[in-house]
Parts: sequence; C-alpha cells; structure tokens
Amino acid sequence: MTVVQVRARVFSDATGAYTEMPILLSEQGPLLPLIDYLLAHSQDRSPAWMRKVAQATQRLLQFIDANEGALSNPAQLLQAFGRRLYSGTTGDDGIDASGLYWRSMSARTANILLGAIADFSDWLAEHSGAKPLAGVAMSNRHDERMLYAAWEHRRSRAFLGHTWSTVPQKFGGRPAAHTMGRRREAKVGDEEDAVGFPERRFTDLLLQGFVRRGCGHHPDPALRLNLRDCLVTLLMHGAGLRMSECFHLYVHDVRPDPRDHTVALVRIHHPSDGKAPDDWLDERGHPIRGNRAAYLAARYARRPRHQLLGTEAAGWKDPMLDGRHYMQAYWFPTELGRLFLHLWNRYLLQLVQVRRDHPYGFAVLKGKTAGAPLSLEVFKQNHARAVERLGLTVGKLLGTTPHAHRHAYGRRLMRAGIDPILRKKALHHKSLASQAVYTAPDMSEVTRALNAAVTTLDSLGAQGRVVKPVLNLAGMLQFGFEDVDPDGLLSGPAPKLHRRGA
Repeated sequence: MTVVQVRARVFSDATGAYTEMPILLSEQGPLLPLIDYLLAHSQDRSPAWMRKVAQATQRLLQFIDANEGALSNPAQLLQAFGRRLYSGTTGDDGIDASGLYWRSMSARTANILLGAIADFSDWLAEHSGAKPLAGVAMSNRHDERMLYAAWEHRRSRAFLGHTWSTVPQKFGGRPAAHTMGRRREAKVGDEEDAVGFPERRFTDLLLQGFVRRGCGHHPDPALRLNLRDCLVTLLMHGAGLRMSECFHLYVHDVRPDPRDHTVALVRIHHPSDGKAPDDWLDERGHPIRGNRAAYLAARYARRPRHQLLGTEAAGWKDPMLDGRHYMQAYWFPTELGRLFLHLWNRYLLQLVQVRRDHPYGFAVLKGKTAGAPLSLEVFKQNHARAVERLGLTVGKLLGTTPHAHRHAYGRRLMRAGIDPILRKKALHHKSLASQAVYTAPDMSEVTRALNAAVTTLDSLGAQGRVVKPVLNLAGMLQFGFEDVDPDGLLSGPAPKLHRRGA
C-alpha cells in the first residue's frame, strides 16, 4: 500500500485557524495518530521537526508493508527496521526482494529518524493506554499498525533500546535523551571542516558576482547590481547572521544608527513573538500593541515564515537575543554596515515599485511572482551563480556556500583577538561552546602552521637535540620498502633531490 507525505492545513476546531503540517496519506485516508501527535507539539516544535517525524513514520510503515509475514513477531520487525536504516536494504547482488531499495544512511541521519519514531511511539502508547486495538477506534490499517508498534515498543523496550542515553535520568523513569544508535565521534558544530568565504574575494562577489543579467557593464550600480542579494550577503558576511534569519527582516527593521547615521542599525525580531511594527493602527489611528504573528494575520492574512512548510518557509534556530524578542546585527568591520545602509537606500527605491502583500524586506522584484517574499532557495541559486562568475567552485569545504559568510565573520572576530564572551554575543550563541566551529582553525591553517613549525624543530636539531623522526630511506629500502622512493629521488647511488643540510 502506497503511503505518501503531503502538506496539509489541519483545522482542529470550529474557528478559521489552522495548523500547516506534513501528513501521511494512503488509499485508506490520513494517518490520524500522526496528526494528533503533531498537533500536540505544534506550538513548541518546528516544521522541520514535523517533517522528520513524518519521514520516519512513513519509512516504518513502508518497512512493515514490505515485510508482512517475513518476520515472526513485532519485536523482530522493529529491530530489523532500525538495522536497515543503517545498512540499506539492497543485497551484495544489487537485489532487494522487498522492493524498498533504501540506501544506507549515516549514523547521524538514521538516529534522528529512530529517535523520532521512539518519541512518537512513547506518546502514542501513553495516549492509547498501551493496549493495541483495545477500545481504540482505528480509521485504517496503518493506524492499527502504528498503535501496535507503539505497544510493542513500550512492552519490550527492546526496539531502539540502543538509542537511549547511558546516563540515567535524574528522577528515574525514561532516560533523559537519545544518543546515537551507532557511536560517532563527539563534535561541536558542523561535521565538516568549517571554512569561511575567502575575504579577498568578497568585494569581487558583490561587484562582479551579483550582477544583473544583461547589465554587467552599466555605469549605475543600482542598475548593474542585484542589490537585494548583495544586502542579504552583507548581513551574513558583515554581521554574522544565519541565512534563514535574514529572511525574517521587515522593511521596518532597518534604520540609521543613532550613534552614527551613516551606519545601518539592523534588528532581526523573533518571527512570531517579536514586537509588531509601529504602523499597525486601529480604526482611531492609535497604535496596536501585539506580536508579529498577530500583525501578519491581521494585516496580511499570513503566518510567520518559521511556521510554514512551502517555498516561503525560513527557519529560526532560537538564537541568543539582545533585547525583548530581537537580536541586533553587530557590524565588523563597521564599514560593512555603512555600505549596507547605502545599498539599502538604493534598494528601497526598487522595492517601492513592486506591489507587495507582506512586510518582508527582501522580495521578488520581477517576473510572474513579483512582490512575493524572496525564498531561500532562489537566493542560494543566485549566490551559486555569483560565485561561479568569479571562476570559483561552489562547495562547503571550499567556503563558497552562503553559510561560509557566517564562518568568515566568526574567524574575523577570532583573528582580531575579540574576547570569546564578545564573540558569543556577536554570533548570538547561547553557549560559548557553540562558537567553536566558527572560530577553530581550518585544515589549511593547521597545515600551514605545522609546516612553519618544522623550522623550529630543525633549529633544535642543529643544537644536537633529536626532536623529530629521522627518515633513513636507504635503511628502509633494505627491508623491502622499495616503493618509498621508486624513482631514486632521495636515495640510491645518485639521488636526484638532496635534503636540506645534507
């Protein structure tokens, strides 16, 4: 039976309010237990979390359908599900009799899905009394199977037992958190090496990368450049904001800094809890006090972008805030804040010519969707094209993706000797440990430092102190290591290269 994930608006009462969420749909209808679970957590969990729960549940149902009758009991089936997330379902001959053809997952991805299933199972077992098919109205076969899986999970605790934390919960009962089903190296921040965008190419990116099609040589910068994308990039590179945070900016959130009117004062407010702009007035012309969720609903019949699932969605990672429900952009160096204000004023002249039904600062300026909020995906595509115009390759490890600008900002703070507490404030981290990924030296820096340090070892060696391995190639060749120097560059009767000092 086919189970698909779709986006839906769920109305849970007689009002016109709804919750947008992913649901699972089959020929027998929607999976109601999943809808109930997501509704129960809709106020405190993100749309991204909802998608992960739906994805994990969809996979479990697909696995159950594909293995009906193949495994003798529910415990075996559930444990096999966990194994196949890690290993994939294809045999060495490339054949998968189940027809699933799942590829193997990384430990991190598999454990996220396993943790989501475990939490859903706990909730479902608790709210159904942990009694499968007893006094519970099932709307379809998949509802039955999810309830039975939840019951089996609670009964045996064997399913996903390897994902529970090894540290007991302080007050007993269920362990406090999930750990990885497979051990991984402990890390802080990103798995990959965090490379910042190359500083020497940043001006080129703005002036030569973000050029408008067919206007690459126009003398007027406002017509030659894509000012909107330059502004988003400046917020990331000059103030260290995450890309998604930039897309919550309202036009009202930018003004000259009272301390220096040539520099932009930018505040990114919480998408829903942030203070509504001052232009929200009642029928008497008096300001209305409310948050941005209420403002968007009343003025534009919209929902905050972090609550959406479509192309207009923009995440919110719960950063450390500077004031009541907002964080301020800290320009470093200040000249980038001055450039931002200059380009912003030119950009507003373009923005006012487009009809909009939203307060967001970054919008589509032309085409069929003119006036719509700019999407993250469109910006990422534009950024990639701008990078390629410079002759660079787009890649995380090359420091040429949008998030690399935030890394560049963090490294700039570190190299300038900014105190870690101030770096934490500037990056809007809640923990000092969170900034490690942005400020730790990258692979190239480590390599350069180690190569430079060889000189120090050589000077100590000149003093008669053996402080590094002595590589005796001639001796190694006598013990069958001929492939160490097959061309005789460093050994043999007439070496072609000579070591320094030899």
